[in-house]
Amino acid sequence: MVRNVVSGELGGGPNAAAREGSTVPTSNGYVLDESPARLGELVPVPRAERGDRTALRRRLTRDGYLWLRGALDPDLVRRFRRFYLERLAPTGVWEGPGDPARVRQVLFGEVVPSPEYQAFCAQPAVLEWYRWFLGGEPHLHRRKIIRHVKPGERGIGLATQAHYDLVYLRDGTDQVLSSWIPLGDCPVRRGGLVYLEGSHHHYLARERAGTARHPAASITADLPALADELDARWLVADYAAGDMVVHTAHTVHAALDNVDTEVRLSTDIRYQRLDQPVDGRWQNDWHVDDGL
Repeated sequence: MVRNVVSGELGGGPNAAAREGSTVPTSNGYVLDESPARLGELVPVPRAERGDRTALRRRLTRDGYLWLRGALDPDLVRRFRRFYLERLAPTGVWEGPGDPARVRQVLFGEVVPSPEYQAFCAQPAVLEWYRWFLGGEPHLHRRKIIRHVKPGERGIGLATQAHYDLVYLRDGTDQVLSSWIPLGDCPVRRGGLVYLEGSHHHYLARERAGTARHPAASITADLPALADELDARWLVADYAAGDMVVHTAHTVHAALDNVDTEVRLSTDIRYQRLDQPVDGRWQNDWHVDDGL
């Protein structure tokens, strides 16, 4: 799920030629079907519902996600983005592939355990929102993921493949919620997350029926085929610094390719109620060799 973060590998995906010079969204080289039945827009939570916990819970159950525009201070988000870019700059990764070993050393040895990253993930705008929304003391999983994708990185494995988070979190509650936070503006062309509409209902039913696949693995890199299989739409969005998307453990999501001119940077963090079972494997800092 995470080994593409610092690989520095480039390559053509299955439909790479079809997207050259095209504005059609792609993921791992697969060109998304733009028909109205297969591609739509993510819907932000209306301002009128932002302070209504009952309405938000109803929306999360129905849609599987909450797009909270402007949930965070955009200046704080941009400051953390600068911190990340500057900390990795000595590795040479922004001018070229850099030294992969040095990139891993800085990412996992300096950035992930840094006080700056810990403070960002537990900032009051996030922590207090979860305390309010969950109706109890929140627990932030220590394993937190931060990803960068440079312009032009393409090929299978370089964009996050379609998956739902529960397959990686089975040792705890299935009520864990994920926050995906773009670290800076992230228009569609920069490779933000996309969500498969209604997919949480399908996979929740499979989990309850005992027919879900249990190995921790992505579903597929072929987003168009999965949309056809479930007769569903991929939902895309132009995200801005300060946005946060909360999604359930059953909601299928993936990332688009970065065909922009700037680095796509984001973080994934997970909160749950402290009084519910916690997956012990997620209580250590994220590392590329942690096996998840």
